[in-house]
Amino acid sequence: MIDNITGKLSRVDKDGIVVMIGNVGLRISVPEPLRIRVSPDDHLELFTNLVVREDSLTLYGFPTLEECQFFKLLLSVSGVGPRTALTLLSVLSTDSLRRAILSEQADVIGRVPGVGRMTSQKIVIALQNKVGPAGSDELMAPASETDAEVLSALTSLGYSVIEAQTALQSIPQDTPTDVETRLRLALQYFA
Repeated sequence: MIDNITGKLSRVDKDGIVVMIGNVGLRISVPEPLRIRVSPDDHLELFTNLVVREDSLTLYGFPTLEECQFFKLLLSVSGVGPRTALTLLSVLSTDSLRRAILSEQADVIGRVPGVGRMTSQKIVIALQNKVGPAGSDELMAPASETDAEVLSALTSLGYSVIEAQTALQSIPQDTPTDVETRLRLALQYFA
């Protein structure tokens, strides 16, 4: 129904953002990293998905078409609602989700707050044949197991899962895959 939106950011709050389209402000729920990164008066283009419920119309927005499509895929899984799908995309990148699904690592998905073991297994089973590799190197990268250890170390140090995942995503692609190096670089992100 509403495919994408371009407009000026009016306000950011804990529930999402408000984007001005002409004289109308649209409330849009967005992934946490985007909500933290933007500020009022920014010009945004978001790919959107309108979720229609009996008692509400909720608009979800994403900075890339790939994230929006992944959101729709997650909604196709039994037991995964829009809030859970948005939380998954707030904590894990689409590449991390894709790797976890293709390598059948439900435990990586299960570490996301609000996603239990059964739900993470459902996601892996339901999307295994629907998610393709982003590139041939994505399946070869052994970083997901290492990154899981780094994520665990960062959260045990008191960082939230979202902060830890953001630090992991800031690490350059060509970084060695040993835990110590990746943990050191992730900690430098917070410095």
